[in-house]
This record gives sequence, structure tokens and C-alpha cells, in this order.
Amino acid sequence: MPVIEISDPSDPRLADYSHLTDVALKKARDTEHGLYIAESALVLERALRAGHRARSVLALGASVDEAVALVGPEVIVFSGPGELLEQLTGYLLHRGLIASMHRPALPTPESLLEHARRVVILENVADPTNVGAIFRSVAAIGADAVLVTPRCSDPFYRRAIRVSMGTVLQVPWTRLGDWPSTRATLTTAGFHIAALALEPDAVSLREFAATAPERVALVLGAEGEGLTREALDAADTIVHIPMAHGIDSLNVAATAAVAMFALAQG
Repeated sequence: MPVIEISDPSDPRLADYSHLTDVALKKARDTEHGLYIAESALVLERALRAGHRARSVLALGASVDEAVALVGPEVIVFSGPGELLEQLTGYLLHRGLIASMHRPALPTPESLLEHARRVVILENVADPTNVGAIFRSVAAIGADAVLVTPRCSDPFYRRAIRVSMGTVLQVPWTRLGDWPSTRATLTTAGFHIAALALEPDAVSLREFAATAPERVALVLGAEGEGLTREALDAADTIVHIPMAHGIDSLNVAATAAVAMFALAQG
């Protein structure tokens, strides 16, 4: 399929890129599960490697040839002057290209847990920057999957993907139901639920990691609010990270990295 040069930002074929919000993309018509935006050739490559399908690509300059090489002849690649594309999208394409991607169907929690040893659960982490940072950290250290609660920010939101450097497209993830059903699913799959929280009966991360069970689900909550009572009640162990200099807690992304690293050493 040839590269299509764009001269009119109101061209209806560019609707995926014209200031659409993440929510609007998720509900895009004529799609099975909605869309998300992949920014940069690196993220597009990771998405394609994960089996995701591109609907179209918007590219500038030398990135046009790179986009064609990545998506092949069946996917439309749009191009045009930088100022026109900036007018269309609302920002300059510093990373050379962006792609409109079909959201894949989410797997079931049971399928992700079947062969996993270390999983991370995000409860109500509403900031997509934190979600993206957590994915990047736990992907590097070795999480087998990430599970998110219904009120957690969508890992496919643009900022989460950008901050994660595309690792949200590499680490399998899915959404959970309520805590009773989640606990039942995790227990059936043989997981020990370890909640990170500042509770009086919490054990130190060092102590927990030294004798950690074979399968562990780390539960992290939103900054400020922390974990809900339901999450704490569902946990088998409450774990805390010992602090110095009077500091009481870490950023949730840092907490995820420290906890995963401690478990990886065990």
C-alpha cells in the first residue's frame, strides 16, 4: 500500500490522530476492542512483536521508510509537513512517527497465572505515569504478569505507554474483578498474596524475601491513599520496606522496583 501524503488535517482518514482522548480511542467505532496510540518506532516495534495490529501510521521524514519496513505493505502510512501534522495531533512528532493500534483482547487472569511465579497487582493506581513507570521497572526485573483493579488507570493510555517505553506491550496484563474473586483466583493458582503497606503487623521485605513462597503476588496501592481495607484483608502477608532518615514511604513505582528486586534475589 503506497504512502499517502496529507495536505488537509481535516481528512477523515486521520480521525484516529486528531486530538482524540484515550477514552475516545478506547471506544472507537468499527473496532473490536478499541484503539491505542504507539509513539516512536521502538514502541511500534514492541507492539508488533507482541502480536498487536497497526491500523495506520503517521510518520515524518526518514521515519516514513522505517514505518513501511515495520508494518509492511498492508498498513496505510500517512505523511506530510511537520507543521500540518502538529496542527492535526496537537504536538510536534519529535519521535518521528505515531501509530494507531488495535487493542488486543485482554486475557483471563487464570491464563496469566498458570505459568507465572511473580506477578504484580496494582490497586487503584490512577496516575498513568506511575502505571507506566511500574511496568518499566517490573518488566526489567522479571515480573511474569501485571494485574490491575477496575479503578486502576489503563496501561494502554498514551502516557503510560510512553513512560513505560513500550513495556506495557511486553508484560502480559489484564483486569481483575473484586477482591473476594481475586483472592479465590490467586489462591487456586497457588499464589501467596503479599501486600505492601505500613501496617503494625507488617514484616520487613528483607525477612519476607528470604523465605518467599514459590509463587508471590505483590499488591501495591495508589500513592496517598494506599491499599484499601479489602486488599489488606485479602493478603496472606503484609510487607513493609524499612526506611531511614525518617522517611515513611517511597513512590509507588520505586516500591514496585525495590520489592521485585528483593524477590528476584531470593
